[in-house]
Amino acid sequence: MNKTSSILGINSFSHDTSACLLIDGQVVAYVEQERFDRLVHTKAFPDNAIEFCLKTAGLDIGQVDLICFSHDPKIDFLRGSKDAILRGSPKRLLAQSVIDYNLAAKEKSFRSRWNYKGKILNVGHHEAHAASAFFASNFESAAVLTLDRGGDFLSSTLGMGQGNRLNIFSHVKNPHSLGEIYSAITWFLGFHPNSDEGKVMGLSSYGHRSSSTDLSRLIKLLSDGLFEVDLSWFRYQRQGRRPVSNKFLKKYGPPRKSSDDIAIYHQNMAFAVQELTERAGIHIARSLQQKTGSKRLCLSGGVALNSVMNAKILSETKFEEIFIQPAASDAGNALGAALWAWHEHLGNERSWNMQHAFFGPQYGEKEAANAFSKSGIKFQKLNDAPTCAAQLLSEGNVVGWFNGRAEMGPRALGNRSILADPRRAEMKDIVNQRIKHREGFRPFAPSVLDEKGHQYFENYSTNPFMLLVLPVLEEKRSIIPAVTHVDGTGRLQSVTKDFNSNFYRLIQQFEAITGVPVVLNTSFNLAGEPMVSTPEQAIADFLKSEMDALFLGNLLATKKDL
Repeated sequence: MNKTSSILGINSFSHDTSACLLIDGQVVAYVEQERFDRLVHTKAFPDNAIEFCLKTAGLDIGQVDLICFSHDPKIDFLRGSKDAILRGSPKRLLAQSVIDYNLAAKEKSFRSRWNYKGKILNVGHHEAHAASAFFASNFESAAVLTLDRGGDFLSSTLGMGQGNRLNIFSHVKNPHSLGEIYSAITWFLGFHPNSDEGKVMGLSSYGHRSSSTDLSRLIKLLSDGLFEVDLSWFRYQRQGRRPVSNKFLKKYGPPRKSSDDIAIYHQNMAFAVQELTERAGIHIARSLQQKTGSKRLCLSGGVALNSVMNAKILSETKFEEIFIQPAASDAGNALGAALWAWHEHLGNERSWNMQHAFFGPQYGEKEAANAFSKSGIKFQKLNDAPTCAAQLLSEGNVVGWFNGRAEMGPRALGNRSILADPRRAEMKDIVNQRIKHREGFRPFAPSVLDEKGHQYFENYSTNPFMLLVLPVLEEKRSIIPAVTHVDGTGRLQSVTKDFNSNFYRLIQQFEAITGVPVVLNTSFNLAGEPMVSTPEQAIADFLKSEMDALFLGNLLATKKDL
């Protein structure tokens, strides 16, 4: 059996570019390029991310045995050409040729720029998505579902994972895509498509079912468990600037401008697209469960970041367990390409599963102290930062918490977090307006001690990566109002000592002071930024916002020190 000691996975041919390094099948480093170039959902080639991964392992590029790109230009060109021919569109065929030529040129440029003379493997987009979910799980076997806007001209795939093998047996071709519909409505509501879908999910809780915003006609659920989009309502398949058709605008009215107030109609439209996505997701998942007989589901793709849909799938199908890794969007395909190569291509048995998400950059006390000193901020060194942070939170302070290695994915999991007291209802507005500088309807996550989760949430299921939304128990909603969304739910994060010992201790100490084993957790960034990556970036956001205190590891600065 062939083996390789080091595999570098790269996602570079779409948005959310990233890199991941495996050593003997173990993830040793992973990071998104946006953490370096500071462009949200960047499309830049992940040179900085690659450099970080190599530096973490003490390797140079020549020591990497295999590099895997999460895109296969040949598959993309063949499917794209067939699609163009079926449409009778010479222009589309020419455009597809240019696109895939440029993608191949990127790969060639990488070889030249990095002077890499080793082996390169191209892994299909959805194969990488599926691998990032199943091979990162601790399931020996599971049904595997990918739901995405699209990649390699597919939007969705259904399959089964068994041991070190994946079998994808069904798919939905673009332009039939749940992700494209959600992005189109994101655009219609005045937000940035392929970026602000999380805003629409949050806004949907304010809406209700309405005849004027009924979107059920946009999609047909098929008897084989798949779906078709009624493309007469859209233009995204034509790759124009406007993703909806004139027919859509005639029926539903003009799109909201980003500067316009959000009306009840917009809330109801957000509700409608969320309901449509949940209905389709449940339909596909039920079919997959029936076809595989599995009680376990692995889910990936950009639509898998829809944590409301995920919880509905778990509660309304026969699946009993679900696994979604935190970088479920295209960013996670660097991980997926590397895992696919290690297991599928090289035939290695599984020996790793994702027990935490902290594979990014970290900074020592000396670097943090230098950053404070350069900024002119006074700071103090603590013996017990988690207890001090818990005390500050209990007194109503908003705390920046920068600790250990950065988490992967778009959601803060306790190492690059802004924290607040969930018992204080006013904290929702304070953190949205004075700290994050974002829309007031945006919810915050309750991070809860795992062993206490069932005391606060209905149908509690351990959820370390913040990818399930569950109802807060009615009697607890008045106790943690700042993290209870308008519909009585919370996008929770389960925290265990093994997952994140420092963050666990912080919440544990907060419970000792207040009796509540929950803190408000949101990503450490201001509006329009990626999560902070360096001490200097954390200090900059601290100074630009009304955060009261900043922890860089065991070092503390407060606004009183300024």
